[in-house]
Amino acid sequence: MRAPNWIIAVRNSIPLTGLAVGAVLFSLSLTPSLLPRSILVQGILSGCTFAVGYGLGAVLEWFWDYMQLGRLRGQAGKWFRIGVAILCIILVALCLYQTTAWQNSVREVMGAAPVEGGHPLWVLLVALVPAFILILIGTIIVQGVQYVSRRLVKLVPPRIAFVASLIIVGIVTATLFNGVLLRGALRSADAFFERLDTVAGRFGTAPTNPLSSGSAASLVPWDTIGRDGRIYVETGPSQADIAQAIGRPALEPLRVYVGMRSAPTVEERAQLALDEMLRVGAFDRSVLVIITPVGTGWVDPPGIDSLEFLLAGDVSSVSMQYSYLTSPLSLVVEPEYGTEAAQALFNAVYGYWTAMPPDARPKLYLNGLSLGAHASQSSTQVFDVLADPFQGALWVGPPFTSPIWRWATQNRQPDSPEWMPVFGNSSSIRFTIQGDHLDMPGVPWGPLRIAFLQYASDPVVFFEWSALYRTPDWLVGERGPDVSPALNWYPVVTFLQLGVDMALGQTAPMGHGHLYASADYVDAWYALIEPTGWDEASLDALKVILAARPRPLSS
Repeated sequence: MRAPNWIIAVRNSIPLTGLAVGAVLFSLSLTPSLLPRSILVQGILSGCTFAVGYGLGAVLEWFWDYMQLGRLRGQAGKWFRIGVAILCIILVALCLYQTTAWQNSVREVMGAAPVEGGHPLWVLLVALVPAFILILIGTIIVQGVQYVSRRLVKLVPPRIAFVASLIIVGIVTATLFNGVLLRGALRSADAFFERLDTVAGRFGTAPTNPLSSGSAASLVPWDTIGRDGRIYVETGPSQADIAQAIGRPALEPLRVYVGMRSAPTVEERAQLALDEMLRVGAFDRSVLVIITPVGTGWVDPPGIDSLEFLLAGDVSSVSMQYSYLTSPLSLVVEPEYGTEAAQALFNAVYGYWTAMPPDARPKLYLNGLSLGAHASQSSTQVFDVLADPFQGALWVGPPFTSPIWRWATQNRQPDSPEWMPVFGNSSSIRFTIQGDHLDMPGVPWGPLRIAFLQYASDPVVFFEWSALYRTPDWLVGERGPDVSPALNWYPVVTFLQLGVDMALGQTAPMGHGHLYASADYVDAWYALIEPTGWDEASLDALKVILAARPRPLSS
């Protein structure tokens, strides 16, 4: 029985190569990457990957026909198509069946509970939605090229008309996406987060401690500090908390914070931060830390809590908001935006610090997580501080865009892996993962100590554009301890997997991905500053205390 004409027409319009390449990439997208994925995330990723493969296959098939290389016809062509379809179905079925085991291989190295089987069908159903939407968009673009080409062919030769139609539709599509959709979405996101930050400033009671930013005695109005800034100001350990935990007297830690609405310009906000530091006596403590926040102004609580406990409260820190966007959005659309604010704050603090007598000023350190680590690294040039260097920096989860991190990683010793580089003689720059890897017996620190805390499973650190077409260095040789042994590189697929992982970096179990554990902060700060009064047992006890402290989530 012959199929209806419309079915035959639809079937003939669907490129077999597109379906085949799409099926292969769909299957490979089910393999593990750096982070475990939920059913929804896996379905969206696999659907998008299928659509990309479908598009690539369609282009290859078109090019084959354009070059007039010929096809199998008749019964041979029919059986070839059937054979390809059967192989694709078998491949998809086998990979869907293996999905649970692959995901559990990621969870196992992270110490997470395994997931049960039975969800591959849901992954397939979810994948249909993004695949349909993206293929529909691609079809509309193709139809647009054909429409323009038909109009132009009346004026110019066919080949010129085709090339011109590609250029015209490409420009229009890019303009619509980049100039209208993307920019409009970003403006909406920025406006939304700005309103959220403003709303947060209308609620809550200002601190009663006169040493707190936002208090009645503060130079920084409480209603100009957004939600993330207030978490930094309010949730730190008190003098009593620290004294009780460490069993000896402690000081009240000092935290200074300036929001984007605290002053009109970056320079004025930096000066306000300096004035607030002078008001509370921040330069009278033994250690001063300039913290560059991430995204909306977030400062990771255990990153500063751990240092305040280690130093018995004898520490002050300052941070200044530079964006309303969340960190993933900021990293993608404005990775350099925080640099201006970081430079302004560093220049203000460093300028005052260098004017102080060397024997009467605190030790100065830089700190930042994620996008904050990127901006903090760009806040100063090493040659500008050679005459009077600060003491060091702890940069955590540095994004792949980070300048100093990238330079040190690319120039590491050849026998060291990318996820745990060894740079030079390790006197100035050291890298660490989970646990204490900064303490190197027999290898002394130099006058300037820089430490990078990074997890081998952190996609924010190890994403790279070249993963689209080549194997990343961190997948060559020995794997990181929390990277699945079943993870392999595949062109296009691994790139898309890493992109999704980067967006969901904080969904990993604690101490993996982009979620840094308090215990690792303790080890890193201890190795950098070497505070007195601690031994292995007391450090272990402190890690337990910090792990039990509530950990607020960033907005």
